[in-house]
This record gives sequence, C-alpha cells and structure tokens, in this order.
Amino acid sequence: MKIGFIGLGNMGSGMALNLVQANHEVNIYDINKDVIDDLSAKGCVGCSDIKSAVKNRDVVITMLPEGTHVREVYLDKLGVIENSNKNTLLIDCSTIDIESIKTVGAKANQNNMSIIDAPVSGGVVGADNGTLTFMVGGSEESFNLALPILNIMGKKVVHAGGLGAGLAAKICNNMILGISMIALSESFVMAKKLGLEQSKFFEISSKATGMSWAMLNHLPVADIIETAAANNYFKPGFAASMMVKDLSLAQAAATTVNLNTPLGSLALDMYKDFVSQGNGALDYSAIIKLIEDN
Repeated sequence: MKIGFIGLGNMGSGMALNLVQANHEVNIYDINKDVIDDLSAKGCVGCSDIKSAVKNRDVVITMLPEGTHVREVYLDKLGVIENSNKNTLLIDCSTIDIESIKTVGAKANQNNMSIIDAPVSGGVVGADNGTLTFMVGGSEESFNLALPILNIMGKKVVHAGGLGAGLAAKICNNMILGISMIALSESFVMAKKLGLEQSKFFEISSKATGMSWAMLNHLPVADIIETAAANNYFKPGFAASMMVKDLSLAQAAATTVNLNTPLGSLALDMYKDFVSQGNGALDYSAIIKLIEDN
C-alpha cells in the first residue's frame, strides 16, 4: 500500500518504520530534515514538502504536536486535503483538541474523503515496537478501512465512536494516568517516610486495592519494575511536558461540557509547576521528585 506519513517525532518515526518493515511504500515529510535523512536510510522515501508526500497515496497518516499544526497541515492550499487523491484515507494520530479534528473532518467530508482520529497510548517504546493502543473516532466504514494499517503499528485498536471520540477517550484516559501517578508518588514517598521498604510496599500494594496500571508499568521508584523510567534517570517514555499538554486538553474539554474536575485541575497545576522548574524533558513519573522536594 502507498502511504504518506507527516510528523516524524519520537512517536511518528517508530510508527513509520513499522509500516516500512511491513513492506508498505512510505513517503515521509517533517520540518526536521535530519529525521527525514535518517528514516530515508532505513527504507522510507523522503519528501521535500507535504504535496509530494501525499501525492497518489492510498493512506495519509499524521502525528503532529498541536491542533494548530493539524489544521495547517490538512487545510492549507499546499496541505493534505487539497493535494491528496479524493479516495485517500486520512488518519490523524495526534493528541489535539476535539474541535480541530472536527474542523478538518468537515473539510475532508466536503471532498468525499474518509477520515478518522486515532490518538495513541503506549509511548515511544510502543511506537518502536508496534504495540500501541489506538483509540479511534470516525465512521464504521472508515474504521474498517484503517484497521489493517493500525494493526501494524499497534496491538490494540478500539473504535470509540464518531469523529472526535478517539480524542475524547485519549484525553480522559490520560487525565486518569496523570492523577494516578501523583497518587502513586505520594503514597510511595509516604510509605518510605513511615519506614516501609519500597520493594515491600510494592509487593503488598501491587496485590491489593491500590494496584494500578501505572504502578505495574511506570512505578516512579527504581529497581522494582523493569519498564520503569525511574531505572534510567527518568529518561522519558512519556515526557512530563506532554502530560501538561494532555491535562490542559482535558481541562479545556471539561469546560466545553460545563464539568468541574478538581483533581484533574490540581494534577495539571502540579505538572505545570514541575515542568516550570526545568523538568519537562523527564518522564511524567518523575513527578515524584516534586513530592519528595515538598
């Protein structure tokens, strides 16, 4: 299949390479020319602009930082919609505001194009290993068209509902994750100060009612869980700055439905404080440092 891939950051690069390894022809474009050169040496086809990246493609996939970037890449005269074939399937894997994908979706529909939002969970490791979880919004027909491609890049693909539902699921899920990591960090710091060995507390809590996915996969304490960023000086799988972005999206979404989310709001404030101290490039689980310092 002929695929165009736009946005080759930490996540996009691994996703694009998995498509190449599955014998798809993948045109790539990013504003970072170095990453284009690197991936071109690994089997991707580097392009100098969006127009050439999407020309005569069956599928176009985007993985971009913000809603403004998604709107620009899709809606500009030199962008995706104006320069793709009318039967091209559009897959946006960015984590952005719901209004942006609906705006893009309306334009895609005017051009008789299929589109889905398919934000991901699983971090850089999941992107590299093809084990991401995709939360998909869009029509049943568009979802079924995208499924074979998504299955190459991920191990679990869930159709959440209409366009924007994937983003709603991602935003709500990551609010849980951010809150959970703070609760986890507070509890392990308190257990240590109360004289409990960290490994012993983990042995107990991981089999009791305090157990969570964050505990079993991203424990903020070193030398207990193999996959924990704490084992490697909090080198990120999911950066604290990205948690600020997702918690900000959650608060914005809550406002649109007149919902007060005090724990989500507090979690956002804590992560903003942590990032403002120069820790944005650390893993989100490094929030334990803020709690230890306080």
